[in-house]
Amino acid sequence: MSLTRQGRDFLAIGLLQWLIDWGVVVGLTHFGVPVAPANVAGRITGALIGFWLNGKLTFANERNTVGTTQFQRFMVMWVSTTLFSTWALTTIDDVLGLRWVWVAKPAIELALGAVGFVLSRYWIYKR
Repeated sequence: MSLTRQGRDFLAIGLLQWLIDWGVVVGLTHFGVPVAPANVAGRITGALIGFWLNGKLTFANERNTVGTTQFQRFMVMWVSTTLFSTWALTTIDDVLGLRWVWVAKPAIELALGAVGFVLSRYWIYKR
């Protein structure tokens, strides 16, 4: 399985995840939900879609699978990146305000997506 194909597919699925995640965060915070729980809600919705799609499409081959072990590995990564993302966004909110949270979230998630790709390719989906 080529790195180029996996990268392309991961990016396409990641874009879908990001749009869902960002939309949930913006929508919830617009209606008064604090940044931290809105970010977690957004990341949960994107993560569930991304875990399944990446496991079934992006990293699917005879050496990889989508099962309990892979989900546990995914959750270790997801909890770690969600804690970092939430810390970063709440800090930005405290210092610069909500509108900057909406602007910064895509950049933060892009950086975390790169980490997610490497972990997914070499660890999460392995049998």
